[in-house]
Amino acid sequence: MKTSLRKHLWVQVACLALCLSPILAFAQSSDVAENLDACKTGRESCDQSKLSAGQLADSALAAHARNVANCRNGYDSCDRSKLSEPETTALAVADHQRNVTDCNDGMQSCDRSKLTPSESREMAIAEKQRNLAACKDGTGACDSSKLTVAETAEVNIARRQLNASDCENGS
Repeated sequence: MKTSLRKHLWVQVACLALCLSPILAFAQSSDVAENLDACKTGRESCDQSKLSAGQLADSALAAHARNVANCRNGYDSCDRSKLSEPETTALAVADHQRNVTDCNDGMQSCDRSKLTPSESREMAIAEKQRNLAACKDGTGACDSSKLTVAETAEVNIARRQLNASDCENGS
């Protein structure tokens, strides 16, 4: 009876061990995957001491890619010292293009001193067009002192048409 009970107990322990080993292995692999994901995304829960050499390399590549993206987006978390020479050049080009766009769109972030002479001319044309449009439609900041005689006539016609339309619509 003792032998049969021991044998039965031994079979149950063996079965339990065999049944639990995949679950434990899955839990461990899940923990490893979660830690790797935390390291790749730069979360504080990352424990780099638990990463293999290959995973450390993957994590470092992900961190570098995050830094490049942060720099391109103009975030404070950008560390330009970690960029390669081509990345630094590409970032300078992107920064310049963003400034040109900001200037042409009339944004306050525009730094006119960084524009080339041709970009300054383009910006002046865009600024003049924005002012003319603002004067014609009565929205935005219109500076009528910057209008030519012909533009002033255009604005007066556009304003009369807007007024007539508003009257017809009951506005």
